[in-house]
Amino acid sequence: MINIPEVKPGVVAVSRDCFPMSLSESRRKNVAAALTKRNVGVFECGTVVENEKDVLKALAEINSAGVNALVVYLGNFGPEGPETLLAQKFDGPVMFVGAAEESGKDLINGRGDAYCGMLNASYNIGLRKLSVYIPEYPVGTPDEVAGMIEEFLDVARVKIGLSKLKIFAFGPRPHDFLACNAPIKPLYDLGVEIQENSELDLYAAYKAHANDPRIPGVVKEMESELGAGKNDPKFLERLAQYELTLLDWAEKNIGASEYFIFANKCWPAFQTEFGFVPCYVNARLAGRGIPVACETDIYGALSEYMLTLATCLPPTLLDINNTVPFDMYEENKNAAPGYKLSDLFMGFHCGNTPVCHIEDGELKYQLIMKRALEPDGEPDITRGTYEGKIKAGDITLFRLQSTADCELRSYIAQGEALNVNPASFGGIGVLAVKEMGRFYRHVLIEKRFPHHAGVGFAHVGKTLFAALKMLGVSDVSYNLSGAERYTTENPF
Repeated sequence: MINIPEVKPGVVAVSRDCFPMSLSESRRKNVAAALTKRNVGVFECGTVVENEKDVLKALAEINSAGVNALVVYLGNFGPEGPETLLAQKFDGPVMFVGAAEESGKDLINGRGDAYCGMLNASYNIGLRKLSVYIPEYPVGTPDEVAGMIEEFLDVARVKIGLSKLKIFAFGPRPHDFLACNAPIKPLYDLGVEIQENSELDLYAAYKAHANDPRIPGVVKEMESELGAGKNDPKFLERLAQYELTLLDWAEKNIGASEYFIFANKCWPAFQTEFGFVPCYVNARLAGRGIPVACETDIYGALSEYMLTLATCLPPTLLDINNTVPFDMYEENKNAAPGYKLSDLFMGFHCGNTPVCHIEDGELKYQLIMKRALEPDGEPDITRGTYEGKIKAGDITLFRLQSTADCELRSYIAQGEALNVNPASFGGIGVLAVKEMGRFYRHVLIEKRFPHHAGVGFAHVGKTLFAALKMLGVSDVSYNLSGAERYTTENPF
């Protein structure tokens, strides 16, 4: 995986001047030792912050060490002014956590009162209007704190990645795809850069890559990935030329950003002018940490990238597409234990899911497009989809979306891809989410989310929820249990 940041955490202990500094210092060392046991590297700042001058010393230390994710550790009560000033001046995600008391035999000189100090820290965090990460129960023993820091690293990766991200978009959305609206103001609010381009820009760049000497090397990679003898090398040259076009565009235009993703128009004129369907290239790039969203879905690409950052795995973008027929459900009940029929649906797209997540995949043609563009002959310009059944395993459905009036909202739902043959075409799978039917009605429909869902191949709801909170997204929905009711749900 490329195109994702390396998180370099640092721990700074803080101490209120009426408490022993040695208490915070020794507890910080114990936390660092606990992290080492978990194989988590961390920079242990030597300066313990008691006052504002200590803040400057600590900042110099952690900046010199290349720290990009900061843990402010209340080894005792802590000085709420300096510790929150430290968070304010640090350029990156910040976590606050406190030390639990260690023994009932040492509650005089060995009592730190960090439980109380976290309250004061919280008040000053509000005064400074800071957005920091605070664990669900933010005090603990050294090993417990080390576990909290480990969870923070995934949250921090999301925040760092978005702060240095540029989205390249090519072409407007296809006609009548208003659902994938993409107001760009909220992207800037998140710290994300965007460069919107014409389809003609992409086409001109593609033509300029004709006979690129690197094409044969990319074709060999594709042949190795797809399996020998299954594909036409001459056709793969078109796809390789397109892949190089996108990567070169990013290298030339990334500017001040460090990471990049794409949201590209892929129909209806794409096939007739470029001569292929781009899905397999989209799958290959997503497999390397560079999501390429279909249908110029800018927020779909962003959602995929956030899943990449949270999971460190390739994501995909799927339509929340169709119901599972009753006879298929009845025939596969053993593969769906504990799920109602309304908990199941099929996630589908033409063929953009990375190879690593597809079972018995094959390069094919887009059936729907062939009906319109090549109804009578062998498929040519409609080739390029990577099709097969999505592998069974954990999934997280996720989308961050702006409304038309620039309000950010999101949803998260954990579930699984089932080991059920979807008996259809495309990159497709039978997906299961508890209470999906109600979630579909009272979140996806009620809040007018698009049909595209980002899909991550691990359970990362906890990470994404915390990351959204740090990013200032307050409207976050998730699937409720049967005992809970959505505010829009009919109680009768």
